[in-house]
Amino acid sequence: FARFNCTRTGSFCEHVRSWSSLQVKSELLGLTTKMFLKVDVETGKIYFKKSKDGPEDKYFVHNKILQLVKSQKVAKLVIMVETEKEKTLRKEFVFDDTKKREGFCQLLQQMKNKHSDKPEPDMITVFVGTWNMGNASPPHNIASWFQCKGQGKTRDDTADHIPHDIYVIGTQEDPLGEKEWIDTLKSALRGTTNISFKQVTTQTLWNIRIVVLAKPEHENRISHIFSDSVKTGIANALGNKGAVGVSFMFNGTSFGFVNSHLTSGSEKKIRRNQNYVSILRFLNLGDKKLNPFDITHRFTHLFWFGDLNYRIELPSTEAESIVTKIKQQQYQELLCRDQLTIEKGEEKVFLHYDEEEITFAPTYRFERDTREKYAYTKAKATGTKYNLPSWCDRVLRKSYPLVHVFCQSYGCTNDIMTSDHSPVFSTFEVGVVSQFVSKQDPSSVSQGGIKFMNCIATLMTKSKTKFFIEYHSSCLEKFVKSSEGENQDHSDGSIKVRFGNQLVPIISDPEYLLDQHILLCVKSTDCDESYGEGCVALRAAESSYTEFHITLTHHGERTGSLTGGVQLRTSEGKQTEKLTTNEVITVRLTTNEVILLYSFHFPFTCLIVRRSYGYVSLFNRFALPSDITNPSYMGVGYKSGGVTDRGWSYSMSPRSGSGGGGGVAGHGGRDQTHGNISPKKTVYDHSAVSEGGKPAEMFDNPLYGSMGKAGGPRGAKDQPDPQRSKDQLTPPDPIFSFTKPSDQDPDRPPVPTPRNRSYTCSETKPPPSTTTASASLLPQTYTKNPVKPSRSEGGMVQTTNRPHLPMKSRPGQADATSTKPRDYRDSSELPSKLRPPTSSLDYKNHL
Repeated sequence: FARFNCTRTGSFCEHVRSWSSLQVKSELLGLTTKMFLKVDVETGKIYFKKSKDGPEDKYFVHNKILQLVKSQKVAKLVIMVETEKEKTLRKEFVFDDTKKREGFCQLLQQMKNKHSDKPEPDMITVFVGTWNMGNASPPHNIASWFQCKGQGKTRDDTADHIPHDIYVIGTQEDPLGEKEWIDTLKSALRGTTNISFKQVTTQTLWNIRIVVLAKPEHENRISHIFSDSVKTGIANALGNKGAVGVSFMFNGTSFGFVNSHLTSGSEKKIRRNQNYVSILRFLNLGDKKLNPFDITHRFTHLFWFGDLNYRIELPSTEAESIVTKIKQQQYQELLCRDQLTIEKGEEKVFLHYDEEEITFAPTYRFERDTREKYAYTKAKATGTKYNLPSWCDRVLRKSYPLVHVFCQSYGCTNDIMTSDHSPVFSTFEVGVVSQFVSKQDPSSVSQGGIKFMNCIATLMTKSKTKFFIEYHSSCLEKFVKSSEGENQDHSDGSIKVRFGNQLVPIISDPEYLLDQHILLCVKSTDCDESYGEGCVALRAAESSYTEFHITLTHHGERTGSLTGGVQLRTSEGKQTEKLTTNEVITVRLTTNEVILLYSFHFPFTCLIVRRSYGYVSLFNRFALPSDITNPSYMGVGYKSGGVTDRGWSYSMSPRSGSGGGGGVAGHGGRDQTHGNISPKKTVYDHSAVSEGGKPAEMFDNPLYGSMGKAGGPRGAKDQPDPQRSKDQLTPPDPIFSFTKPSDQDPDRPPVPTPRNRSYTCSETKPPPSTTTASASLLPQTYTKNPVKPSRSEGGMVQTTNRPHLPMKSRPGQADATSTKPRDYRDSSELPSKLRPPTSSLDYKNHL
């Protein structure tokens, strides 16, 4: 559960009393009866009563409340409680609407916060691994895979025994039975971490399998588990090729994982692209209310991995030259001819997915039982077949804009040699959110709003139908339809449609709204068919009316763009207060501990100016930027004050002249739900730049020894400003207008609003030292990545040599369309037969 301290006023106590007897419906054995719920925050008890004034003998103490599971279909809440005999009991209640359910959950969370000393994590680490086992049994020891040892971006050796929170393992050509393979994985993790991991779920399609394991303490944080598979073999009927996928919620953050084995053969890249589209269209995962959207939009974080089978596109006569370049670690020259890199760059597949830089040798095709020789020829009855060394095994991801996700490692093993493929590992640090609890006085909360203005959808179609927008979000009671848009033919053959809409969220608290995402779907009025989907992060509209520019896609293909402005009206009709340049904050010091502050808008150093009567004054050193974008999602960009940001993400290189890297991280005090912003420390990417600004040395290749240096960081492309006529824009509503700082640095990337650091591991370990944790946030210079313990490891004191958040430039997503865009509906598509939805429960399958 979320952690933060809240001082309750008298009005809040009245609010507590008003929630004391809440009438709901209870469903038991198919029968619906009226029930009354009473929450006593002071004593930490929840009562289940059959009548409002009935006896209060049936209750559960706060530490017996294991989990709250919110239905994604109706205003239903499942409360998982523990009985006296340590058995799990499932209580199911139906509320009048989602707003009342959310208010009750906040109250219940408030009770948990008051009495519990176990904070919820706001950051977890996820291991994603893929291995084509080659129809051979694995070796006895596969620990190096989970320890991320081998080539590429690897973990420090001293972190070998630090476990990740979630392990997702995808295999292809897996000869083992499901139980045998899961036992093998659990045994390997137990030997490495000394933890018995819990099985969350598994899905198998012929020899393609995905397994999800989690730490035992996360058992009651995972819910809404779904799994599915898609066949893409011959005639889309055989399961030798295809994909398996799983999805779940971790507290308030949604995750999707897809393990796919695509068509093999150097010459079949188009067929592989078609496999990808088939999986997008037919894989049935996630929230079923989001049926207009495919899986690329349904999850906060989507990871796609497996034997994707994309090859190096060079003639077979270049085989020896390729091997020579691999020995010399000239990977960039080969990656320029990598089919996946080329197809992705041309937006033919994996549109807007990110992949960490590859700094390891091709993982296919080795001679078995050795990693010293590539077997690139294969004798067949029809002649010699060439399988040039290639990066067939990959891990890609796609996340909502302005959420925290950082790749910690990406590489392959050297000592697992039973297959002609090497196992690939990748690990990610991911921000997660918990049940939101408002700091405001609930009795004073009025209705807030989300206003979309001047929205213009440019659609690559010549259809003469009318269009409307559907808005979907967990912060809305239900999806909202806009009014019919105004069509205008464009000179290049596309259609421009104008929209505008105001949305009413279930909670108007600004801290809640700023962590939400709005999914948009442009639909036709005549057949309710989608012409493009996208996502807008409300975090972008924190400082003022903000213009956005996002790419619309449908079934993995670019179908247009959507520009417009978004503005928030909070419960008080204005945004939350924030620092501007030279503003002074006065805080009360109760101890002599160092105070470090951290802001979403900018990192700044707190200077102690005066100390008298227990008070100090702190000055802000940096200006407040307002232009933010995350090119990792749909080419989304945001514009404010007439300046469009060129794009940033949590993995960009530090920019010169924007504060000198003097960021200071500290401890905030909030947790959210449904949204996905999590405060993160700033670290430098030492895989790209080492001490003195020189390129870092490439990791030694055990096959061929250390061979030269790594290439420099990739360049970033400027994202063009959408051409919009200012005289056509509707001015922001005065009710929605916010004060905007004048002196802003458009090149400085913002940092998310902070929350308390959280630890979720053993109770026997001491809590981290406040002084040490604060000291670890000061900027340092390093030549080697330090140990990074899992955020869920309680008692793991953060090292003082903690680097800043890795920065790596990513090219911005240009939205320039061709002179004569084609109607994407004229393209040939695979058969669009309807797939019956898989029968999945709307609540968590307990482990």
